[in-house]
Amino acid sequence: MRTLKTLASAAVLLTTVTVSSMANAALLGRLPTTLGGTDYQAYYDDVADLTWLADANAGAGSTFDDGPSITDGKMRWVNANAWAGSLNVSGVTGWRLPDTLQPDTSCDSQSSGGSYGYNCTGSEMGSLYYNALGNSAYSLANTDSFSNVKSDYYWSATEYSSGTYLAWYFYMYNGRQFNNYKTDYKYAWAVRSGDVSAVPVPAAMWLLGSGLLGLIGVARRK
Repeated sequence: MRTLKTLASAAVLLTTVTVSSMANAALLGRLPTTLGGTDYQAYYDDVADLTWLADANAGAGSTFDDGPSITDGKMRWVNANAWAGSLNVSGVTGWRLPDTLQPDTSCDSQSSGGSYGYNCTGSEMGSLYYNALGNSAYSLANTDSFSNVKSDYYWSATEYSSGTYLAWYFYMYNGRQFNNYKTDYKYAWAVRSGDVSAVPVPAAMWLLGSGLLGLIGVARRK
């Protein structure tokens, strides 16, 4: 009986730890290139419910790279969108460029043409920059485990409503949001809605429960 109580307590503890760690985590590694490894190809922001490609300049040298150098990763807006949409990362598709919320009351500047400036946490890149990474306006101090984050301009998927020949962008150097001509060249960072975890949370909890039930069964037989 004591063994059963111990196992039951362990089940509660493990479940609590699992749920708690998930609630507190900000950026969780996803899609490791080696089984059980930490060489993650993506990171999941469990607050924004977005999965970001680990390489912030993965488009460099691709057939979509049409910037001043065909190996620098800078692309026109059309090419940047096409590149993100073409991605297949370890069987995971559905990638895109980040969206920009309009209007966004969190921005420090508002106009009839849209919300722009600093502290725009309503946009997906703004949420990553300010919330998940904890950066402040005018200072890119933290990139966490992401690689090749450029202190430069990154395209958003969102067009400028007052003139669709323009699109929004985010300046990773200082956290500023604005718009520019789609024919300009900027970097592209792919994101995907939701989590891409190999084992969904319900399944993971089921496996945990199954393992504990197995241990209880062994204890009863003894």
